[in-house]
Amino acid sequence: MEKEKTIVEEHKNQQAQSETSAKGYMTTNTGCRINDTDNSATIGARGPIIMEDFHFREKITHFDHERIPERVVHARGSGAHGYFQVYESFAKYSKAKFLCDPTIKTPTFVRFSTVAGNRGSPDTPRDVRGFATRFYTPEGNFDLVGNNIPVFFIQDAIKFPDVIHAVKPEPDKEIPQASSAHDSFWDFISLMPESAHMIMWVFSERGIPKSYATMEGFGVHTFRLVNEQGKATFCKFHWKPVMGFESLVWDEAMMLKGIDPDFNRRDLWERIEKGDYPEYELGVQLVEEDQFDSFAFDLLDSTKIIPEELVPVTIIGKMTLNKNPDNFFAETEQVAFHLGHLVPGIDVTNDPLFQGRLFSYLDTQLNRFNSVNFQQLPINQPICEVYNNQQEGFMRMRVDKNKANYFPNSLSGGCPFMASFKEGGYVHYPERVEGVKVRERSRSFKDFFSQATLFWNSMSDVEKQHLIWTFRFEIGRVQRTEIRKRMVALLSNIDLTLAQEVAKFIGVDPPQGVQEAFGVDYKLLKELAEENKKKKHVNISPALSMFSLKKDSIKTKRVAILIEDGYDSKEFAEMMAYLMKEGAWPEIISMFFGPIKGSAGEQTKVDKTHHVSHPVLYDAVFIPGGKHVETMKQVESMGSVISFINTQFKHCKPVAASGEAVALLSELVRNGVKVAGPEDGVVEFAGVVTKGGKGDLGEFKTTFRNAIAVDRHYVREQKKLILNIY
Repeated sequence: MEKEKTIVEEHKNQQAQSETSAKGYMTTNTGCRINDTDNSATIGARGPIIMEDFHFREKITHFDHERIPERVVHARGSGAHGYFQVYESFAKYSKAKFLCDPTIKTPTFVRFSTVAGNRGSPDTPRDVRGFATRFYTPEGNFDLVGNNIPVFFIQDAIKFPDVIHAVKPEPDKEIPQASSAHDSFWDFISLMPESAHMIMWVFSERGIPKSYATMEGFGVHTFRLVNEQGKATFCKFHWKPVMGFESLVWDEAMMLKGIDPDFNRRDLWERIEKGDYPEYELGVQLVEEDQFDSFAFDLLDSTKIIPEELVPVTIIGKMTLNKNPDNFFAETEQVAFHLGHLVPGIDVTNDPLFQGRLFSYLDTQLNRFNSVNFQQLPINQPICEVYNNQQEGFMRMRVDKNKANYFPNSLSGGCPFMASFKEGGYVHYPERVEGVKVRERSRSFKDFFSQATLFWNSMSDVEKQHLIWTFRFEIGRVQRTEIRKRMVALLSNIDLTLAQEVAKFIGVDPPQGVQEAFGVDYKLLKELAEENKKKKHVNISPALSMFSLKKDSIKTKRVAILIEDGYDSKEFAEMMAYLMKEGAWPEIISMFFGPIKGSAGEQTKVDKTHHVSHPVLYDAVFIPGGKHVETMKQVESMGSVISFINTQFKHCKPVAASGEAVALLSELVRNGVKVAGPEDGVVEFAGVVTKGGKGDLGEFKTTFRNAIAVDRHYVREQKKLILNIY
């Protein structure tokens, strides 16, 4: 903490000095030192300027926008402050200072967001989630602008307007909001086979995360790391949630849209306020330059992953989110991310989606803020000195006192100076690039289906069934038969069984074999398949299954405790103490606000009533024994209890009862499932846990705890104990 405070103090001192001193190195607006401000980056000395030259674009765009442009509203999001700390020096691969010193806590700000919906849309639609992280480093801001899914719909940024236009509400009637279940989206996908891999991820459990704290994050693109010696290594960034991965089920997500549209936002806020801070470990997949072409896919293709079985994820540090914003608009809405916010030691690659985003994100911020001075807003300011010749423009907050606002100059002693590579100046990696100017995609990008098939093959039976149900719903909402047929043909190239199971429920004849999908060169596909047999690949990747990401913990799990007057005081107190010790969040639910009187005469405060709560907001439910069971059987109370038990059971969540409540539970669980066991025994059936008789809860508590840690008991689906929840 002392070192962190020192960095902030140095920043304040530098800011004060920069207003009165004419000495220092020239930097970008994020504090990154400039190596050359006289020459644009080009392909060859006489070649065209390259899009990745972020300094050129910032400099010229700032000049172009020194008058006021129009503002565009940004998407819905939730944010939090925190810090990142590397476990040990990563200097072998990158010279970035925040990755080299394990004693430094680098301040961070993270913004999670949905993509398709507007700012007023709910948190829980099926959608990609943004996972954008800013590191306020001593060398300037570094923005890792990623998603909760490691691939994207398209391979080239020039298609980005098309995919977004397609997924947004249809332009004639402006519906549906925050939904992809409509003709325009699936029309685009059916004609764009490079999207095959992405749709498998979005329509799996990944598309409806339960909490930002249990959601993975990915940098998506292949980056290039550069160390102090100038050696480069290719890198993929991963955020691994310390608490593991959890998702909603579709029926649950649909209900939450109306019950609590701020479900994910509220969850993030409450975790931080309660001190159960979300934590994420930063992992990297590293590939040496001489291994670049050794894989059966192109590392520059953003529709592809590197399977962890081929290149394991190395964990290098951890980020902790420990502070909520003081003002939502000033921080969460005004934070302006950009992939061109880089620091020495982290460089870009020729991924065409990456290259396009380098331009698009800066242009987006200029439209949002009406000004080139958005970097001067507090949430966007770096913690290091900013010193350059940019001036004026709408909302200029910095007071510039230099007389010489140009380079070169002699009036200010030549300041600001250029910084060499050794002095921390940002120098692009000197990659050799040559070739004619063309508009075409590399043939290595044309393998559209192998990784989509890899994803399918790596899923458990439960996950495969959920994918089938989801595609039936999504494509089944499409009105035009020809689009549904094209989608079935596309799916047949991923897996024939998948296509057949979807087809027979959406009014399309199930295919008997692989059908030709639009836009696929099957001759080239066969050639690539033959070539790739000799390269590194896997047919199954267990790391892709959600079950590989589960953690044996019930920390922050929300457990509803249903009680009325006359509850068994001993059982209630024993379970409450145990759940809180394990880190769970128990809440007491009753028909009326308390106090509620227990069997020992004590009074307990009620957290919520049945009227203002809902079972979909909880991860598990427990009913202790006692005379209150008779009260629960009254008409008004019974309806609420039935709703709680049936909803929890339907969504495959744990349900528990003890003492007199066991008989009540056995009457309520759907489809006549018998849960009552031996009088003093413990019985667990598909996450339904009971203990008859009196006495200490003993093993019952542990069994219930383990049932909660499982999260979902999908065996209920497999045994047809519940109806389709997708």
